[in-house]
Amino acid sequence: MEKDFNPKNAWLEMEDVEHEEVFDFNGDYAEFLNNCKTEREFVQGSIELLEAEGFRDICEFQKLKKGDKVYRVNRDSAIMAAVIGERPLTDGMRIVGAHMDSPRIDLKPNPLYEDSEIAYLSTHYYGGVKKYQWVSIPLAIHGVVVKEDGSKVHINIGEKEDDPVFYISDLLPHLGQDQMQKKMSEAINGEQLRLIIGSIPEKSEKDEEKKPKDKVKTAILNHLYKEYGITGEDLVSAELQIVPAMKARDVGFDRGLLAAYGHDDRVCAYTALRAILDVDKPQYTAVLLLVDKEEVGSMGSTGMKSHFFENTVAEMINLSSENYSELILRRTIENSKSLSGDVNAAYDPNFADAFEKNNSSYLGKGVVITKYTGARGKSGSSEASAEFVAEIRSLFNNAGVLWQTGELGKVDKGGGGTIAQFLANYNMDVLDCGPVVLSMHSPYELVSKVDVYHTYLAYQVFMEK
Repeated sequence: MEKDFNPKNAWLEMEDVEHEEVFDFNGDYAEFLNNCKTEREFVQGSIELLEAEGFRDICEFQKLKKGDKVYRVNRDSAIMAAVIGERPLTDGMRIVGAHMDSPRIDLKPNPLYEDSEIAYLSTHYYGGVKKYQWVSIPLAIHGVVVKEDGSKVHINIGEKEDDPVFYISDLLPHLGQDQMQKKMSEAINGEQLRLIIGSIPEKSEKDEEKKPKDKVKTAILNHLYKEYGITGEDLVSAELQIVPAMKARDVGFDRGLLAAYGHDDRVCAYTALRAILDVDKPQYTAVLLLVDKEEVGSMGSTGMKSHFFENTVAEMINLSSENYSELILRRTIENSKSLSGDVNAAYDPNFADAFEKNNSSYLGKGVVITKYTGARGKSGSSEASAEFVAEIRSLFNNAGVLWQTGELGKVDKGGGGTIAQFLANYNMDVLDCGPVVLSMHSPYELVSKVDVYHTYLAYQVFMEK
């Protein structure tokens, strides 16, 4: 019998009780997003959920056996968790990998200065941002300051109702004629993304200066030291991120959509986290892998290009096998299969010219499997084999997971990448799989709640069966 591929609206395929599950799941997700806007916060939130379900740090184990639940953290910015399966590790693992970093604004190493009696922090944007989207919106500061003695001061300002927020100014339209003639990519440049943090000057006992110098900056330094014990030099060893000071909110009269900062890619990281929490007695060892730095190429010690993943697998083999060897490690990884959890672009009727409708993915039609990513001629792509795509199709269909396919826009328009290519470098089968996002990489992205839920179902069935 001929079977045409025509993904249906996922809301219409579910019973009322499933609708309730969708909304409950997304309520938990929204709360987690509000509390975890950086990689470090996401890792800490993950540890709390993992430990509540019986996961323990791998360093606490002398030996691993079937059913054990372990995790390992890398520099507070990447984490790997596993449920040891019924079959030996050498038969391979079932891995869901995602990244926790999102486009944002970072601070320069020496950020604090004063100009025209306004205190600023100079910044350096991170990842693929449209710079004009980051002006004139409420912003928060999250992160950690490491002092000279090694002690850490955790910063989270701008999220509570009584917190101040921070701000990047834009030019008023009355004076903006020249600005509005520029290309959108040039209307706001990187050096203009400077954060306003104060305006009240420090009062001196003997104010004999005709022209006060840096008195607002001095007041800010005094405030930082009084409130947090931080000096100006401490900012050199700080990891502070500027993120939107906006909570996740339901969108639409029916509340079927969820707007938030950081859906790319925390929607995949969270659904994968929830999936491994619910895995019970998997045949193959189930693995959650959450990494950093994908938005800037997966470089560095906490990105997918580091050896954290394989080093952790080596630790697991060493605790599971009498005779560890490099060959066992290589066999274990090569026999593994992976879903690269990352989002795709939702078809947007407002910008229809950027998409090819028959090969686009849509809000509300379930999780998306993306056979290949890359740009234009598939540059930088990891392309899943036909056999593995068929295997995942069958798995999802049999489990009732609603899914669709999609490319990231028209062939010559651009494209994007994920961590799939780096997992594929280990010679394992990999397929990109995640929900679609509207307004991707903006400060406030949009997803469908039903897609989020079916992403969770997809990851769970993959890990467990």
